[in-house]
Amino acid sequence: MWAALKARLRGSTSPESPEAAAEPALAPPKPGGPQSVAPRAPTPSPTAAARGEPAPTPSGRSEESAFTDGLLGKRLKEGTIDDVLDELEIGLLQSDVALPVIERLRRDLRKELAGRKLRFGIDAEEAIRASLEHSVRSILARPPVDLVAAVRTSPTRPYVILFVGVNGTGKTTSIAKLAGWLRAAGLSSVIAAGDTFRAGAIEQLLVHGERLGIRVVRQQEGSDPAAVAFDAVQHAKARGIDVVLVDTAGRQHTNENLIEEAKKIRRVVNPQLTVFVGDALSGNDVLEQAKLFDKAIGVDGLILTKLDADAKGGAALSATFVTKKPILFVGIGQGYSDFAPFDPDWMVRRLFAEGTAG
Repeated sequence: MWAALKARLRGSTSPESPEAAAEPALAPPKPGGPQSVAPRAPTPSPTAAARGEPAPTPSGRSEESAFTDGLLGKRLKEGTIDDVLDELEIGLLQSDVALPVIERLRRDLRKELAGRKLRFGIDAEEAIRASLEHSVRSILARPPVDLVAAVRTSPTRPYVILFVGVNGTGKTTSIAKLAGWLRAAGLSSVIAAGDTFRAGAIEQLLVHGERLGIRVVRQQEGSDPAAVAFDAVQHAKARGIDVVLVDTAGRQHTNENLIEEAKKIRRVVNPQLTVFVGDALSGNDVLEQAKLFDKAIGVDGLILTKLDADAKGGAALSATFVTKKPILFVGIGQGYSDFAPFDPDWMVRRLFAEGTAG
C-alpha cells in the first residue's frame, strides 16, 4: 500500500519526463545523399540549483513554499496538507481502502501534521508515513482473541465454532487449517460437514480429515445442516473432544433461505464463536459481505484468506474497521501450516514495506 501512496505523493513527473524520453532522435544522413547539417544544440539554461532557487516538488510547488519557517524548524502549510490529503485519498482508494477508513486516516493526518514543526532535515514524506503507520496500527490493534485460552477456560465443552462466508473464499480449507493449528496447540477437534448442498464440499472435508487424522461428522447430501452440527456436538461430548468446527454452505449474503439456515444452526448448537471467512483479494466486496453477515447472524471475528497475494492490504484494514471485529487468523499460503493468528505489527510492516507493489 505504501508504495502506491508514495508514488501518488511524489507525483508522476520527473526531470526527464517520459514524453521527452520518447521523442525520436534525428535520423542520420543516408549514404551518398546530400550532407545534412546537424542543428546546433540549444544552450542549456542554468539549473534551479545553479541559480540558487529552491527545487520544485512534483506538484510544481517549491520545497520552500510547502513550508513556513518556525522558531524550531519548518511547518507544513495548510495548502500543502490539503494536496497531500487529496493524493492520499486517491492512493488509498486504489488500494481497496473503504471510504470510512480513508476519512479516519485523513482526520488523523491533518491533526498530526497541521502546523507541526518539522526539524530541518526531516523529510515531510517520512512524517506522513509515520502518521499513517500510527493510524493504521490503531485501527488493526483490536483486542485479540486467545483461542487456546478461550477453549481451555470455557465452562462448557465442547467449544463450538461456526464458520460463515460466501463461496470460493477458502472457508472449508480454513477450517481444516484451524483444525491442524488446534492440534499443534494440544487441543482435539471434530469437523461438522454442514455444507450439505454440495457433495464436493463434504468430500473436500473428508480428504482434509484423512490427511490430518481428524474425524469429520457428515450425513447424506441434502440433509439438514443443523442436524449434522448437532450430531458433531454430541460426538464431541461423548468422546471428550475439545472443539467442534462447523462448516456451512457458502452463501451469498443476499440469499435469505441460507441465512435463515445459518440462524437455525446457531440456535441448535449455540456456538461460542462465530467466524466470518473472507477473501482478501475481493477488495471492498469482503467488507460488504462481512457487514451483512454480521447484521444478519452476528460474527465475533474474521479470518482473511489469500493475504499472501494481497499487496494492497485495503481489505484487511477496511473489514476490521467497519465491522469493529478483530481479525483472528490469516491464510498466507496453500499448506496447512500457512495459517497463523493475526499479528497487527506484521500487517503494518507489510503495508508500509518499501518496494512492494500495489
